[in-house]
Amino acid sequence: MQRLYGILSEDKVSTSPEDLICYGFDASRIHAMPMAVVWPESAEDVTRVSTFAYENGFPIVPRGAGTSTTGGAVPCRGGIVVSLERMDRILDVDTGNLTVLVEPGVVNGRLQKELGAMGYFYPPDPASMNFCTIGGNVAENAGGPRALKYGVTGDHVMALEAVLPDGRLIQTGVMTPKGVVGYDLKSLLVGSEGTLSTITKVRLKILPEPETVVTLLASFNDLKASGDVVSRVISSKIIPRTLEFMDREAIQAAETYNPCGLKDAEALLIIELDGDIKTVQRESQRVVDICTSNGADVTVARDNASRDKLWECRRAVSPALHNIAPTKISEDIVVPKTRIPDMLVFLRRLSEESGIRIVSFGHAGDGNIHVNIMVGEEDGEDYEKGRSLVREIFSETLRLGGTISGEHGVGLTKAEYIDMEIMHSEMDLMRGIKRLFDHKNIMNPGKVFP
Repeated sequence: MQRLYGILSEDKVSTSPEDLICYGFDASRIHAMPMAVVWPESAEDVTRVSTFAYENGFPIVPRGAGTSTTGGAVPCRGGIVVSLERMDRILDVDTGNLTVLVEPGVVNGRLQKELGAMGYFYPPDPASMNFCTIGGNVAENAGGPRALKYGVTGDHVMALEAVLPDGRLIQTGVMTPKGVVGYDLKSLLVGSEGTLSTITKVRLKILPEPETVVTLLASFNDLKASGDVVSRVISSKIIPRTLEFMDREAIQAAETYNPCGLKDAEALLIIELDGDIKTVQRESQRVVDICTSNGADVTVARDNASRDKLWECRRAVSPALHNIAPTKISEDIVVPKTRIPDMLVFLRRLSEESGIRIVSFGHAGDGNIHVNIMVGEEDGEDYEKGRSLVREIFSETLRLGGTISGEHGVGLTKAEYIDMEIMHSEMDLMRGIKRLFDHKNIMNPGKVFP
């Protein structure tokens, strides 16, 4: 690995134990030591590192901010962690064509702020937006609350620059709204979890800021009623900007962690609508009527400060859960919107029958529920019991017509369950694609496939 110092300047390479430890884990809390960490500052740097790794058979693990909850950035087979944090420039904001060109290390929240100052916005807004990077968002096809109306990361990626495992630089996608020349390699790379290439530039779609935004908070004393409202709102032909769900446990955790005045309830929905003033006023009244007819107590955020406070509380749920139990097993299932009530009732019953606390919250508008199984230390009986619940949850999810991951990817933690959803023939095709891009299996090896 000392030869890396001859490929990149000394300040871009480290083999010190301190750095190897810091870059050996992500938000999954899984840890493995890499052989080296590099901080490229250009596509040329990535090409040099990839060529070196390819010629010597070293694994390459691309890394954004390490926010993956499935172990996507963990160097489980050693090798070189390629941290893209220094490639953090916003290269071009093209308001005439509504696009922005960025490097992969740009933090999502920073991009949101800079575009907002110009009167535009980039819709995908993961809960970790204040520290996750665009490159990581692309690799995982991340979503967020606004995915209900505006879609996930992949719906906004127009073009990519990426470095293949052997060091070749490719450009894929187009700068225009339409383009159907050849296979859509760009969409293949989106969500590939760093197993096919290292992303070095991304061109994204952006939108003008809406004229107005209205945020509603609906509190329910009946869990099923909150799920019924989600289906009723969507079937009424209203597409909110966001439709977020928190169960009783999530509400209590958030209030304890960061008090913001949420009512004690069985469940709550944060419903946000945007667009022109007249349409939003009309639709928000219809939403209020739907909620109150299902027994909800509804309040309206008075101003931007109260709206921001609500979202601060919602985004605090995940870190707040660490105050409940030493360890949490986090899953991000998705079910059809009409089956949300069934899933919520199932999760509550499973928690009561197992005696293990299950906290649910997430993007109810698109059926994406973040299920958190709260357990003790990883070597304890509670942890093993909690792990056994995962397969039950996945089985019920698939029975209801859903998928076992909506935005967190597969990584390491879900690899053993992938064959519950992906059949043998489809798996063979996926493995074939992996071999075509990476026949030496050096790109983030050990991820996705069991």
